[in-house]
Amino acid sequence: MSNMTIGATDAGGDERRVVALEAVHNFRDLGGYTMADGRATAWGRVFRADGLQRLTDDDLDVIDAIGIRTVIDLRTSGEIETRGTFPVEKLPVAWHHLSIIDATWHDTGVPDFPDDEQGGIDFLVWAYRDMLDQGADRFAHAFSLLSVPAAAPAVFHCAAGKDRTGLLAALILGGLGVDLDVIAADFGLTLDAMDRLRAWLGRADPSALEAMNGRPAMMFGAHPTAMRQILAELIDAHGSIRGYLASIGVGAATLEALATQLT
Repeated sequence: MSNMTIGATDAGGDERRVVALEAVHNFRDLGGYTMADGRATAWGRVFRADGLQRLTDDDLDVIDAIGIRTVIDLRTSGEIETRGTFPVEKLPVAWHHLSIIDATWHDTGVPDFPDDEQGGIDFLVWAYRDMLDQGADRFAHAFSLLSVPAAAPAVFHCAAGKDRTGLLAALILGGLGVDLDVIAADFGLTLDAMDRLRAWLGRADPSALEAMNGRPAMMFGAHPTAMRQILAELIDAHGSIRGYLASIGVGAATLEALATQLT
């Protein structure tokens, strides 16, 4: 069996992976992944998600039952001003804002890419290089927040839970030595979440669905190949994902503290 097959099974095969909510569609547990030292990330410790400002009261009951203590919002200030934040007034948590990019690509524009699968992959690689350039210090800050004792259970999120969230999740898992194909497969699970989001918007906010469908399809892709390429580039440049993290200020002690939080 190939590594990619193992990764796909490991990523999506457990019913605990996706947390079912009414208005948030990409809330996923990062548990169950084997690290380099043989330990596995524990379930219910760290989650990745999409726009938590949409949480309903019933959703908040689920979040409360999980015991979330820390929320890291990776969106821009403009997104927060327009759409709101996690409802801390209803469920008090330690809320942190770490804007990975200063403005969304929808606002700033992107280079032209072919409207096909390879174009979608090339767009993501371009976009993730941009995020790594702009947000290195904020990625490092996220590691520091997540490694603090008693930070977990924690969740980090952006708008769709795909790009900013996906790259931070990949760096976390990569820093802990999770197999790269498993990381890429976990990233690819967002494709199902995009389908869930579209179905929900069709019921709850048709105008938002129309706006979403009016944007380039490449902006909503989650190609595992793109994530695999970005991670390979970091390894080529720094020797390992841990080497890259060290270059942005995430040292071995922080990673060990994070591993403790996650196991």
